[in-house]
Amino acid sequence: MAAADDLSFDPWDPAFVADPYPAYAELRERGRVIYYEPTGQWLVPGHADVTALLRERRLGRTYQHRFTHEEFGRTAPPAEQEPFHTLNDHGMLDLEPPDHTRIRRLVSKAFTPRTVERLKPYVHRLAGELVDGLVRAGGGDLLSDVAEPLPVAVIAEMLGIPEADRGPLRPWSADICGMYELNPSQETAARAVRASVEFTAYLRELIAERRKEPGDDLISGLIAAHDEGDRLTEQEMISTAVLLLNAGHEATVNATVNGWWALFRNPEQLAALRADHSLVPSAVEELMRYDTPLQLFERWVLDDIEIAGVTVPRGAEIAMLFGSANHDPAVFAEPERLDLTRVDNPHISFSAGIHYCIGAPLARIELAASMTALLERAPTLAPAAEPRRKPNFVIRGLEGLPVTL
Repeated sequence: MAAADDLSFDPWDPAFVADPYPAYAELRERGRVIYYEPTGQWLVPGHADVTALLRERRLGRTYQHRFTHEEFGRTAPPAEQEPFHTLNDHGMLDLEPPDHTRIRRLVSKAFTPRTVERLKPYVHRLAGELVDGLVRAGGGDLLSDVAEPLPVAVIAEMLGIPEADRGPLRPWSADICGMYELNPSQETAARAVRASVEFTAYLRELIAERRKEPGDDLISGLIAAHDEGDRLTEQEMISTAVLLLNAGHEATVNATVNGWWALFRNPEQLAALRADHSLVPSAVEELMRYDTPLQLFERWVLDDIEIAGVTVPRGAEIAMLFGSANHDPAVFAEPERLDLTRVDNPHISFSAGIHYCIGAPLARIELAASMTALLERAPTLAPAAEPRRKPNFVIRGLEGLPVTL
């Protein structure tokens, strides 16, 4: 069994957070599964293993459909964190079959390809307006001026959240997502609980309004969705709305700023993109691979599993390193090179298996729309200063990205 004690993998080290990819290369050289004492997790860095484990039914996002905390050798979360866990544990991302199957099937009835396609003109119009504002100002912060408002407005529009109510959405999302980092602090947990209480209360009121007066929005669709007598409970609707909002914000915001910062650091690739806007779809995929917004995804071991001759026991936690898998030279030629024309690009930034991101089509539309608007309306966009990276490891992003024209 390989251990990570003497490696440069250290998710709390600012140097590692700034550039984790060399440490991932060390991990891949060290072995296919590595026990990491500080988090009590088994790290899996290779693309083939991560892809296989995402589809492995002996692993689960939860274990509570089969075991109590005690039976699984785990301690129940503190009672004061109950509002966060109630919200989190009823979302399909943290459920396993049969509950996951039922909820995803019902959500899919409301979150259809047609629903997403219908949003396309709105997404492109809004992206153009946001970029026009940046151009009029002669520059600004790409994160707060374009990357953040676009997905927030789009998912809020989709859910049917009135414009006047959208201010707290991003702060709520950020506070809840803090709990997905490794070993979150008590302060992080308290913020997540407060956001969970406030967000839940807001959505409960909105759902009550939509029950009385349904609209052409996702909340109304979730209320109406039924299949063979099955319906979503109110808590499942609330958790689904929060999941879609959080995932919609975090992935798209961070993919946008990570992507543009990568383009600024690879001027020949940016020049090629500016010369040929038809590269936008492959550029979106390559930038998602090159600097992955979600670096790590966790699974519980429900039954003993063997990886590369190592038995990982029931009750253990496996940390699949998406960022490492997306840089695996066994799958990607010259993985450390940004190549916007990369054709064979099986990145796993949207996960795989039953937990494949339901919002991936919408995220791709948003990323392509903002990139196209910036290329067309801000052709001389350039960094105004070195950005500061967020201290987070799991959800990888920047504090801001100052730009000039």
